[in-house]
Amino acid sequence: MDKVSQAPLILITGGSRGVGAATARLAAAQGYDVAISYVASESAALAVVAEVEALGRKGLAVRADSAEPEQVIELFLAIDRSFGRIDVLVNNAGVLAQQSRMEDLGFERMQRIFAVNALGPILCAQQAVKRMSPRHGGAGGVVINVSSASARLGSPNEYVDYAASKGALETFSIGFAKEVAREGIRVNCIRPGHIYTDMHASGGEPGRVDRVKDSIPMGRGGQPEEVARAILWLASAEASFVTGTFLDVTGGK
Repeated sequence: MDKVSQAPLILITGGSRGVGAATARLAAAQGYDVAISYVASESAALAVVAEVEALGRKGLAVRADSAEPEQVIELFLAIDRSFGRIDVLVNNAGVLAQQSRMEDLGFERMQRIFAVNALGPILCAQQAVKRMSPRHGGAGGVVINVSSASARLGSPNEYVDYAASKGALETFSIGFAKEVAREGIRVNCIRPGHIYTDMHASGGEPGRVDRVKDSIPMGRGGQPEEVARAILWLASAEASFVTGTFLDVTGGK
């Protein structure tokens, strides 16, 4: 059997839960084969793959820390072997740490947050370009970086290091989009706002969305599926003239 897949292939980093898992499910429903990377929970990742396969598409889960260059290379080699192509990269993997004032942030925490949230997407984008760009024999593609409304808002008293890392990701997105725009590669950025995911527990406040929802103009938090729909619109041919832009999925905040 030919290993080269004819269906478009989407890679979603951090695809075992939250926005990543929702994007994987919706992508499969739209006809994509789906690869996801994960770090912690193999069982959660395999459950997402099972959902993808139940929708009639091929799925692959690879344990890979996007902040580790060697693991990123191995992730893309695994995709080469299983699919022989990559059409869309969603840089979704991200971390935050306990809510804290700026002066109390530890250096190792800052290093880890920037490594995953800013350097990781760059490492993944490098590998994607080596497969998508006509300079390397590719046929184009799409990269979508998942930022955060915190890049605009700053997250004072909570996560200024996280917000700063997402700001770095946004500046990278602008330059990267311009660099590859004539190579058939579109690069865009999604800014989710307060979304109901497990990530808030990492910051020490699982109920954070409900606490802040009255500050959101629409008066509610968002669902992961609402972010997924925005990501997959940007990935689609409907967004064929859209690159270097930012789409806020924030309920107006």
